[in-house]
This record gives sequence, structure tokens and C-alpha cells, in this order.
Amino acid sequence: MATLDRPSASRKADKSAGKAKTGNPFKRVLRFLREVIAELRKVIWPNRKQMVTYTAVVLVFVVFMVAFIAGIDVAFVKGVDWLFG
Repeated sequence: MATLDRPSASRKADKSAGKAKTGNPFKRVLRFLREVIAELRKVIWPNRKQMVTYTAVVLVFVVFMVAFIAGIDVAFVKGVDWLFG
């Protein structure tokens, strides 16, 4: 069975990546920072009520997971103590 040798997307990406690295590094960093600022302006930031709600949900979840893992740890310790003595 014959196979065709087609240029892959990775080869094209390699060629374009080489061109991007030829510029002034300070200009590239400055352009990157400008793009980051532009993207941050697009973000819809939560208001105070949403932030308090999200924080409470995260804290409750973390407390639950700590208690759950501590319970499993205690169960394993008691099991090993019972088994070995």
C-alpha cells in the first residue's frame, strides 16, 4: 500500500514559529503585555456578592474534603493497627 507524504500542520507551525523569534525581544515582550491587557479588559469581573458566594462555596468544599480525607486516614490507621497489632 502506498502512502502519500503530506506536509503536516506541525511542520507549518515550525516554520512560522521560526519567523516569530527573529524580532526584537523587547518588542515581543511589549506586544505580549499589550495583548494581555487587551484580554483582561474583555473579562467580566464578578461583583462583590458573587465573589463572597464563590469564596464561601470554595471554603465549604475545602473543609469537607479535609474532613473526608482525615476520616479515610483515621480509618486506614485503625485498620492497620487492628491488622498488625
